[in-house]
Amino acid sequence: MGELIMSAPVAGLISKNKITVEDVTMLRREVFADGVVSRGEAEALFALDQTARDKCGEWAPFFVEAVTDYIVHQEKPEGYISEQNADWLVRTVSRDGMVDGRTELELLVHVLEEARSSPSELSAYVLEQVAHAVIDGKGPLMHGGSLVPGHIAKAEVDLLRRILYAYGGDGNIAISKAEAEVLFRINDRTAAADNDPSWSDLFVKAIANHIMCSTGYEPPTREVALRHENFLDEAAPTLGGFFSRMVSGGFAAILEAYHSPGDIEAEWEARNRAAEALARRAETIDASEAEWLAKRVGGGRRPLRDNERALLTLIKHAAPEIHPTLKPLLEKVA
Repeated sequence: MGELIMSAPVAGLISKNKITVEDVTMLRREVFADGVVSRGEAEALFALDQTARDKCGEWAPFFVEAVTDYIVHQEKPEGYISEQNADWLVRTVSRDGMVDGRTELELLVHVLEEARSSPSELSAYVLEQVAHAVIDGKGPLMHGGSLVPGHIAKAEVDLLRRILYAYGGDGNIAISKAEAEVLFRINDRTAAADNDPSWSDLFVKAIANHIMCSTGYEPPTREVALRHENFLDEAAPTLGGFFSRMVSGGFAAILEAYHSPGDIEAEWEARNRAAEALARRAETIDASEAEWLAKRVGGGRRPLRDNERALLTLIKHAAPEIHPTLKPLLEKVA
């Protein structure tokens, strides 16, 4: 912690152990009218959040807004989260690798949403908080909720999607390996559950984005690559009943995102044509990517799961060249 800047009003709130609507109004107008401008002021807000047991509903939005503005816009470089600032934020909101509460989790997601760029480790850490809840029944998502460990409901998928969208700022287009590892771990640990169909939709498109994107090709934004569309319209006849159970998004959408400007400005079309050779090279799955993917889908030692089969089918259709490592797996799909 840095030098804690504890104004008299904040110290008074900490001592009374309660935050009312009037207190939040006072903090906005009198204490932080110019925003949170120093690390010490930010840490005073954290101290207040951690010590007050009775907090009004207006507190959480104010806290998230104030700390986000500080870490994204007051700290240098403005708009970007440095590794040092990300480390400070994680240390401040966490205990034993887990976020303290829902307000702190919302803060992390909002910081990712507001920043133009942030370390990939920060996004993976936030994804891990969902994994803790889904896999082990631990963490802030379990507080007062009805989440069932070992099962992914739509609410958890929506939160995962929001986190992945949030990290899609400048330079953060492709799903990182750290993020993909978390998604695969969730998939492995919930494979036997009757998960919400939206999980398979997100998993397939996110992992495909990680595999297909590489340096030298400018892929679409995460929001485009992971958007909701009619799922696998073009491939559905070859894939059977699994995709008939899916509710949205998928192969047709992701291929459109990668190979067509769609509703993007006309300049994208010219830029993509100019980068066609680079795109083909980038889409080629190299040895390291193939080895990683083969290992993550069981290395052929167990039957393919439905969403793994969907992922391999998408890659088989979309990648112009496939590394020999993957060919035994791809032979198992249509």
